[in-house]
Amino acid sequence: MMLRGIGSIAVLLYALVTDGRAEAHFVDVAARVGVDFVHANGAQGKRYLPETYGAGAAFLDSDGDGWLDLYLINGGRIPGLSTAPIAANELYRNQGNGFFTPIAQQVGIADTSYGMGASVGDYDNDGDADLYVTNFGPNLLYRNRGDGTFSDASAGVDDAGWGTSSAFADVDMDGDLDLYVGNYVEYPIDDPLVCRVGNSDERLYCDPRKFAGQVDRLYINGGAESGWTFVDRTREMGLDNTEGKELGVIFGDYDDDGDIDLYLANDMTPNMLFRNDGARFVETGLASGTSLNDEGAMEAGMGVDMADADGDGRLDLFVTNFQWESNTFYRNLGRGFFLDATVSSGIHKTSMTYLGFGTGFLDFDSDGDLDLFVANGHVYDNIEKVDHASTYAQRNQLLENIGGGRFVDKVDSGPGMELLQVSRGAAFADYDNDGDVDIAVNNSADHVALLRNDSDKEAHWLGIVLRGVKNNRDGVGARVEVVVAGRRITREVRVGGSYLSAHDLRLLFGLGQESLAERVVVQWPGGATQVVENALGNQYLIIEENVGP
Repeated sequence: MMLRGIGSIAVLLYALVTDGRAEAHFVDVAARVGVDFVHANGAQGKRYLPETYGAGAAFLDSDGDGWLDLYLINGGRIPGLSTAPIAANELYRNQGNGFFTPIAQQVGIADTSYGMGASVGDYDNDGDADLYVTNFGPNLLYRNRGDGTFSDASAGVDDAGWGTSSAFADVDMDGDLDLYVGNYVEYPIDDPLVCRVGNSDERLYCDPRKFAGQVDRLYINGGAESGWTFVDRTREMGLDNTEGKELGVIFGDYDDDGDIDLYLANDMTPNMLFRNDGARFVETGLASGTSLNDEGAMEAGMGVDMADADGDGRLDLFVTNFQWESNTFYRNLGRGFFLDATVSSGIHKTSMTYLGFGTGFLDFDSDGDLDLFVANGHVYDNIEKVDHASTYAQRNQLLENIGGGRFVDKVDSGPGMELLQVSRGAAFADYDNDGDVDIAVNNSADHVALLRNDSDKEAHWLGIVLRGVKNNRDGVGARVEVVVAGRRITREVRVGGSYLSAHDLRLLFGLGQESLAERVVVQWPGGATQVVENALGNQYLIIEENVGP
């Protein structure tokens, strides 16, 4: 393997058995591998709004053994409102032999707040994964001690609003990770609003339009000099507003100018796209074509992802929405503009009858293009009384990319995709290190689903793991391009996306029938570039940032 501009490289090899055609086959293995988590939404019939929105999941290597563990958020008792039993979050340690063990209490992260979501990032640049948890109430930042246990960090990020999705990113490009926290609405626990079906006694969860939005938070990391504490820079950075009701948060360089931009999926208010101009963020949602759908209507944005779905090297956007709205696919046209390509991509028809939450682009069959997963489930537990064409529990969807960012619903995708549950957060990771993406889905008031990807395929793959030196440790914000058989495949390393969830930071590239990538090009935050020539497939390749001349 010829290397150019590489500080150091290590290789981890994993066997990949390939046999047969590229057919999707996902199996729920949660129960058989020891992940026995059951989410508690704390519902007692009064339909308090937080009950219907949680919760998320997060993959992280908590103990640094090379195997991704699974953290699951719980609900339970809503402070000041309900008398439901208290419930705790749980961490399942991946033993590396196909089984998991619950250890949250032992390692100090069994939070019993009313949980919503989580994000993972090495905010103190010490080489291990730290954990941020959002709640209906004060949020928590857990610092990894380096031995697989955690301490509650007093770092100035314990916002007491209704926290939803969050994401780490190096916003100011100083080499450490900053933190953005989405907040939802002002929900009055002293006098909760009661909403009913017409003039009947039948209660519904209230429409978010009946509540004022909450201000999100952008926390800038002060670095080692500050003791790894954060400062709230929301107002100074142009992000101080209450118009949005944020559920989905994602960072990504949509305009290809080398810095990290921000997109927010809002519930029944226009979505927001913030361009990073260095000192401030400038809202460009309406101007860019990403705030509304192609009919000029607001939608109920839930989950979000950003990736190059059509293979043109630019990052597109995908947002999950309410039933009968369809999900929305914004194709990046370049120069800061997007086109609502929901109809032409095939997504409009396939998503209209579902209510989407967690989502993510993934290459399930390693053919080099990105497919889509959507976790579905209604928000009204009594929807059948209101809309006879709807159901509360719904099946999740795998949409196959058939080329150029056009998708078809792969209905026959294995027993894991046939489950009928009220799905919320979805997290993506190669938890078994076999070179394909698996999915964890946290389901409201139900068992978690761990969807192992058992798809039979002849295709090869290449995994990329970045190790920052000058930049943040995990290379968050870096863009990686793999050239295989003359084709260019682009991915970004990011924290956030989906809904309330966190994912594997390793990048997986499908090589198709090729066993060798001609070139791997890493563009680090700040613009430095490194190249690997002739990288063998079916392995994880660790690339350490070269900061020399």
